[in-house]
Amino acid sequence: MTTREPETDRTDEPDILAELQAEVARELADERPPAGGPAYQLVSAAVVLVLGIGAAVLAHGYGLGSLRRPGPGLWPFAVSLVIVLLAIVLLVIGRTLDDAEKFTRSSFLVLAGGATFVGLGLLLPTIGFEIPALALCVVWLRFLGGESWRSTIVISLCTTAAFYLLFLYALKIPLPHLLAF
Repeated sequence: MTTREPETDRTDEPDILAELQAEVARELADERPPAGGPAYQLVSAAVVLVLGIGAAVLAHGYGLGSLRRPGPGLWPFAVSLVIVLLAIVLLVIGRTLDDAEKFTRSSFLVLAGGATFVGLGLLLPTIGFEIPALALCVVWLRFLGGESWRSTIVISLCTTAAFYLLFLYALKIPLPHLLAF
């Protein structure tokens, strides 16, 4: 003889997953910057187009070589062309898109990140790889990303060491460096 368990009425139970999803969606909507509109799309595409063209010109100056014997500018040139192509696509369809965000105070974080990356490029030939790379990680993690000092120090040291080993020993790229192992 088998006994049947009473059926529970699942319609009375709250759907916890749906409530969590709705709560996360509300929090994300509250944190999102205000929408910018098509003008922001077009301005952003124009800036990216100028940067892509500039990068392509600089990469071409390093020498492209050939596919069998690539020059130092071949892959940066190829990436620059992709950036230019994507910027042109955004210029064409940007007026129909509405997902651009207004420039806010936090938009300057992107400029600060770019400026520190340029600083890395300028300091690299004079003082080597280690100090500028470590400083870049600290600035990006602590000041731009808002990480704690503990995680900033640990991640910065590990990242710099990983890139040091990758570039100098695995890829055998002759970067200027202070420490030799």
